[in-house]
Amino acid sequence: MHRLFMGLVVLSLAAAATAAESPSKAAKRPAEQQLPRLSSPQLLNHWGLQPDHVQRLFEACYRVLAAHPAATFGDVAADAAVQRLCEEHGIRHLGGPLLGDVTPAGAKIWLRTCRPAQVEVRVAVDGSERVFGPVASTVDSDLAAVVPVSGLKPGTRYPYRVLVDGARLAAPAHAAIATPLAEPNPASVRIAFGTCSHRFGLGNQRQAEAIRGRQPAAMLLYGDVAVQDRNNHLGLHRADYLLRDFFPAWQGLAAAVPVYAGWDDHDYFDNDKYGIPKGYTPIDRAGVRDVFRRSWSNPSYGFGDERGGVFFRARIGPCDVIVTDGRSFREKGDFLGRDQMQWLEAQLLDCRGPFIILASSTMWSDYVSNGKDSWGVYDPEGRERVFRLIEKNRIGGVLLISGDRHGARGFRIPRPSQFNFYEFEPASLGGITWGPKALVPGCAEQLFGYLGYAFGEFTIDARLPDPTVTFRLIGEDGGVIYELTLSRSQLTPKGETGR
Repeated sequence: MHRLFMGLVVLSLAAAATAAESPSKAAKRPAEQQLPRLSSPQLLNHWGLQPDHVQRLFEACYRVLAAHPAATFGDVAADAAVQRLCEEHGIRHLGGPLLGDVTPAGAKIWLRTCRPAQVEVRVAVDGSERVFGPVASTVDSDLAAVVPVSGLKPGTRYPYRVLVDGARLAAPAHAAIATPLAEPNPASVRIAFGTCSHRFGLGNQRQAEAIRGRQPAAMLLYGDVAVQDRNNHLGLHRADYLLRDFFPAWQGLAAAVPVYAGWDDHDYFDNDKYGIPKGYTPIDRAGVRDVFRRSWSNPSYGFGDERGGVFFRARIGPCDVIVTDGRSFREKGDFLGRDQMQWLEAQLLDCRGPFIILASSTMWSDYVSNGKDSWGVYDPEGRERVFRLIEKNRIGGVLLISGDRHGARGFRIPRPSQFNFYEFEPASLGGITWGPKALVPGCAEQLFGYLGYAFGEFTIDARLPDPTVTFRLIGEDGGVIYELTLSRSQLTPKGETGR
């Protein structure tokens, strides 16, 4: 079925990063994908029939989690039917391993067990195994354990395996930690990214293999990733993460490619909701965040205190990555909230790499759908504050990434200073339905448009005197749809101070 809806609309422009042209004729819009309204148990089999016991286990877990808004994985551990299936088939975990927070010296490995257990990771180092952990998965941790792996060498690939209560888990043969080179060594790095998988897209085996085949150092998933409109039903939030972890495509990807995750409205509460939505409470918001942070392996989550949030900063090879949280604190006229905005400004001024990936789950620009849910609709002054900070301080190499409006698009954002920001929007990981037309009529700033399964990729080469970044939009078949190379000098404003 996933081959029937590869609708293609592309505007391909010269790689000279200073000009874009409108298409000479209107592009034909493909038919939208019309999926039936499938339940989570039905979705599990959509991309390929699962073994009977796997399907029955998922259905048993789903029944427990869907039964009550406050249902947890502790309730799953206490369910006789679930535990009987796990015992009969030798199943010791429900999710993972999931790699995250990779550094030149190590990474974090996330796992969710069937019941409270001890989790350890064994890494092949110089011909022998080094043991990390054990870390306990508990009812309080939602049966999740995150095992830190440290003391590795930069620029090296390390196969690993995971054990639960001393028993080795079945895991993909390609499961390995690939550490990036350490500073000050100049390096080349490849980073994949995208949004809007909406649960469904995480089961796409072709797309997962295409991503893994590119051997990226990391995958950024920064909005509408796994949960679908569950509001404050925390049991269903958990059930959607469980669906993610049961997809073979996700299992193969997450075991080998470090994943960094943010959220958008559908992961958060429901379509276009933000802050504390009407009818909900701060306790509801804190509960949704707690489920999120127990389901990923990010470097950090927001402020790390009672204020909450899920924004973070990471370093991936020579590239700084900043993922913002445009949902937790948003109000009309204030996209990030005062404290997060101050945090963002401090991070931008502190970055020292040749490139900075700055992620917003929704659009930086207002070209698509009249800016529906964009910075310009909710906080044009805040956007201007961020852009002016970058320009004034000549913060070079900023790459804007965004999502939300199903489909992949790219734009220049021209500034009064004659500088251009570049925004890449590969909101095309799921495509249950495609969004607006791929091409914005009369938009001279548009770089490309595409409706169909695709992910974004940056290849950064910091070894050059003027480092470069190449953006590629890549389809689920692994083919390159669009490509653009920019130098750091092209992405450095002519501002007031140097850096």
